[in-house]
Amino acid sequence: MVSIVTPLYNCEKFIAATIESVILQSYTDWEMLIVDDNSDDASADIVSDYAHKDGRIRLFHNKTNQGAGASRNIAIQAAKGEIIFFLDSDDIWLPGKLEKQISFMLTGNHLFTFTAIEKIDENGNLLKKQPEYPKARLTYKQALKYNPIGCLSAAYNCEMLGKVFMPQIRKRQDYALWLALLKKTDAHCLQQVLARYRVRKESISSNKLDLVKYQWRLYHEIERLSLLKSLACIGSCTLHKILDK
Repeated sequence: MVSIVTPLYNCEKFIAATIESVILQSYTDWEMLIVDDNSDDASADIVSDYAHKDGRIRLFHNKTNQGAGASRNIAIQAAKGEIIFFLDSDDIWLPGKLEKQISFMLTGNHLFTFTAIEKIDENGNLLKKQPEYPKARLTYKQALKYNPIGCLSAAYNCEMLGKVFMPQIRKRQDYALWLALLKKTDAHCLQQVLARYRVRKESISSNKLDLVKYQWRLYHEIERLSLLKSLACIGSCTLHKILDK
């Protein structure tokens, strides 16, 4: 069995499509662990309805808002599967993703993998005609300069690597998890578009200075990089973000 980790917060408009994209997968031996982060809309009610119909879906509730990283950690802790996958509550998987990625991991003996993705707007329209295909192999040193791993595309074998959790920072915690995993093993990219990342208005207008602050904490406090190395990595990541627009 594989475990799918999904944090949930005020996503009533998209969560049904997210769940449906999992239910429609050709690979069926999965559990979906959805952690509601104290939503104040109908998100949890929608998930509860699905959970009553499908026992593979498990709903957890945070009594207070703790953030996506803490919510993912709750799901990771409860996961029973050999491989942990990630899927946020407004993103979707394309048909066959689980089957193809699991086969890729098993046949290649890859312990940490991700796939190519494409971006959509809030209405599901593609934002780019041609998706980007990351390099086939990613090392820790390469990932410090640029993070090509979309959370909705990532999976790691927790039976072999152990359960690895996200640090307690509000943003960039998924990136920090990838770096922690990359210290154990390289990541391998299945170069097929198997997931769709939803770009939402609030993510576009997020405070850029705030993002840089969390990027700094990731490099300097969590990864223990020097001042100059941290600044260089921030510059490299910023440049990639600009070129990706």
